[in-house]
Amino acid sequence: MSLLLVATALLVWPHVKSIRRLRPANKREIVVPPYIWLAAAATTVYLTAGIGGLVAAVALAITARRILKQRKRNKQRREATEALSSGLGGVIDELRAGAHPAHAAEGAAEDTPAPAKEVLRAAAVAERLGGDVERTLRELKQPLLGTAVEQLARAWRVSAKHGVALADVLDATRRDLDQRAAFARQVHARMAGPRASAAVLAVLPVIGVVLGEVSGAGTFHVLTATSAGQALLVTGAVFVAAGVWWTQRITEVRT
Repeated sequence: MSLLLVATALLVWPHVKSIRRLRPANKREIVVPPYIWLAAAATTVYLTAGIGGLVAAVALAITARRILKQRKRNKQRREATEALSSGLGGVIDELRAGAHPAHAAEGAAEDTPAPAKEVLRAAAVAERLGGDVERTLRELKQPLLGTAVEQLARAWRVSAKHGVALADVLDATRRDLDQRAAFARQVHARMAGPRASAAVLAVLPVIGVVLGEVSGAGTFHVLTATSAGQALLVTGAVFVAAGVWWTQRITEVRT
């Protein structure tokens, strides 16, 4: 098994000069496929901690990946909401200057990043063609701006149905989006303490294992070389993963 691992490592070792010289000048960096790194990591964990360690590592890795993905998505949602609010500010300024709603939305979309750009462009196209802007916005698939787009569609309907100035309705919508974004930032900052406490609690079992090993209790041997230890290792990892995921769920902020 050791010889097989060494041979695999030699085959996938990056920056091999003899191989790089045979590749085109713009493609001389060797990119190792992610599944090779994953297989190497899984093999290392299995040889070190057994099947229980492998299951525990998979549970923790999946949880960490989902948490990072969720945090990234929440950040993108906050940024998209702020971008839409900024774009609506441009639409409002154009409308109050006397521009047609289609031209106002199209002009504001040019300076607005995606995905808010697509929302304003869809409204501009529907308004220019005399279509139903509310329906167009409701049918627009924007997962990052679902609530904000729904609110914008209702604002457009209020203006069209009751004759309220579109600039005033959009201004109210923009202020609401700004308040929600400010509230989300404030809550996110205040949740930093609980998240840090949860991270410390999640690391405590690892510290306990290390202290036991240093004191001569042989905790690592028990966890990796006995059936009871393997079961405890998997159970502990599942509990840690569940606790960290639950903490993420109750401290995350949605805009």
